[in-house]
Amino acid sequence: MPNIKSSIKRVRSSKAKADANKSRRSELRTIVKKAIVAKEQGLPEADELARVAQAKIDRAVSDGLIAKNTAARRKSRIARVETLDA
Repeated sequence: MPNIKSSIKRVRSSKAKADANKSRRSELRTIVKKAIVAKEQGLPEADELARVAQAKIDRAVSDGLIAKNTAARRKSRIARVETLDA
């Protein structure tokens, strides 16, 4: 544990940011999974869920939450999902 006042504050703020980012990454994974499952099952709201998921992914990249290639991979997976009927 640091002794310097500014270092103590930095540890606290770093932990707060890490917790917030962890929560946001978890939410992002959940949204992506819901979109993929909806498309696989051919649900009527699948296109809307996919659109929302892709927007959230783009936002996460601009906020520095995930890397650009990670975002591209996740968006690609959402886009290429086929329905079970096909």
